[in-house]
Amino acid sequence: MADPEDDDATAVPRRGGYRKGTERRAQILDEMIRMVAEQGVDASSLRSVAEALGITHAALRHYFPSRDDLLLAVYREHEVREQGAPGRLETGIGDMRESAERNRAVPGLVQLYTTLAADAVQEGHPATRDFMRDRFTRLRADLAARIERDQAAGSIRDDLDPVDLASLGIAASDGLQVQWLLDPEAVDSERVLRLLERLVPPAG
Repeated sequence: MADPEDDDATAVPRRGGYRKGTERRAQILDEMIRMVAEQGVDASSLRSVAEALGITHAALRHYFPSRDDLLLAVYREHEVREQGAPGRLETGIGDMRESAERNRAVPGLVQLYTTLAADAVQEGHPATRDFMRDRFTRLRADLAARIERDQAAGSIRDDLDPVDLASLGIAASDGLQVQWLLDPEAVDSERVLRLLERLVPPAG
């Protein structure tokens, strides 16, 4: 049943309205993450999410005016939750291997990521393009810093450019995810990334 307080999504919030709005937004994101994880991005139209939550389409658009806004918010929330995942490795490619292993349990969220990446290189998705470009910038910098620590520890040759190695690792991980989505039985992303890790020459 639709929430009658959601029918006028543009009304001036009453006392307590901001808290209610924050709770409703969190509820929408929880439902979206569940739907995407179980059914993939095809289930993520604004109307289908509104129906699942029992709210009006207009109310949903108050929180997420477009499909891009909703998908970006879902992926950001997923990333926040991933940062709290136990057992993360403090190495460059090693951390990507562990992430690939976790992703096997949530193919719908991997599909969401590849959808965002595909949207980012097309016209008409400026917010998605900015998000993905900024994400790659941060990820390259983070992985490069970890690779530099590996180089200082002697586990990777120090004459290799850490940013180049980071870019290579990201490219391998993203490409493997696409292959895995298309043919899960043929591709083991974690195993292939372990191979890439072994191919990076050690110091000395």
